[in-house]
Amino acid sequence: MLFPIAMAFSSYSCKVAVLKYNGGGDWYANPTSLNNLIQFCTINLNMDIDPVYDVVDVASTDLFRYPFIHMTGHGNVVFSISEAENLRRYLEAGGFLHIDDNYGMDAYIRPEMKKVFPELDFIELPFNHPIYHQSYVFENGLPKIHEHDKQPARGYGLIYEGRLVCFYSYESDLGDGWEDPEVHKDSQNIRILALKMGANILQYVFTN
Repeated sequence: MLFPIAMAFSSYSCKVAVLKYNGGGDWYANPTSLNNLIQFCTINLNMDIDPVYDVVDVASTDLFRYPFIHMTGHGNVVFSISEAENLRRYLEAGGFLHIDDNYGMDAYIRPEMKKVFPELDFIELPFNHPIYHQSYVFENGLPKIHEHDKQPARGYGLIYEGRLVCFYSYESDLGDGWEDPEVHKDSQNIRILALKMGANILQYVFTN
């Protein structure tokens, strides 16, 4: 069974983590975002997630303790061969990776995920994909949270043996919308949109 250690260390049904990676990118960006998302899911969807998330290194076997890993940043990402192999084993074993481009990550994350799954390409998920139709319905797909390059938000996925193992939110910046209100001064409506989409991602992971 995958993730038994995490269950043993927590009175909650599951625990999630932020991915720490090499290359100089700020993997630690948006430090309040995941806490707020977990709180939103607990209050609104009765999810039993440990309110304190962990940080896990991409090379660590501790990766297998978490059913959901969140990855963010603005810039450079580098996976060594062994790190890419470890991440692949984790995803093949039932884990899930959410990559949230915090602006500037796209040029780096695509070739690095090619190291993980050389045979797979990111595909844009259709608007009728279940990830957009959990407790909250997003008829037009991924919501636009921050402007960045003024391009539409796009949700991409890596599908391995029929299972979505990685969801990549691009030109959206969900994590900024999850942060404390005073950090980016987003409107309440924008923050709620971001939190609802994040809740959908977690709900999709824990029910599939």
